[in-house]
Amino acid sequence: MEWLAALTAGGLAGIGMWLLLDRNLIRVVLGVAILGNAINLGVLASGRFAGSEAAFVTATTVPADPANALPQALVLTAIVIGFGLFAFALAVLKSVRESHGVTTTDRVTEITEEPAPDIEEVGLQIHQDDADHHHDAEEVRQ
Repeated sequence: MEWLAALTAGGLAGIGMWLLLDRNLIRVVLGVAILGNAINLGVLASGRFAGSEAAFVTATTVPADPANALPQALVLTAIVIGFGLFAFALAVLKSVRESHGVTTTDRVTEITEEPAPDIEEVGLQIHQDDADHHHDAEEVRQ
């Protein structure tokens, strides 16, 4: 049973890495999620499934062959953290799609590498109040 879980974890890790190498950001986010699940399954498989009883100890009884509870606790924590990471990545992806209109890494990189426009080109002017605050700050420094 452990070899099947390890083989599945390896397969999921391969699929996750394949998705991570794609240029589409949606597939990259899915690749991160699948790779996280592969790692969780690998940790659970390395913790051994040998125990047949729950690792629940009472004041009077101790199970003869308890399951290892540490990998289960680590994986449960990692699942919660992975879900939070996935939700955050989807929110960032939604923001990128709304601001740039694309989810391809090449196009997003081209858009973000454009230089910022000059103030004169945009038509912005510094207000007199801002100039006074800047002048006051210069006097304080001296």
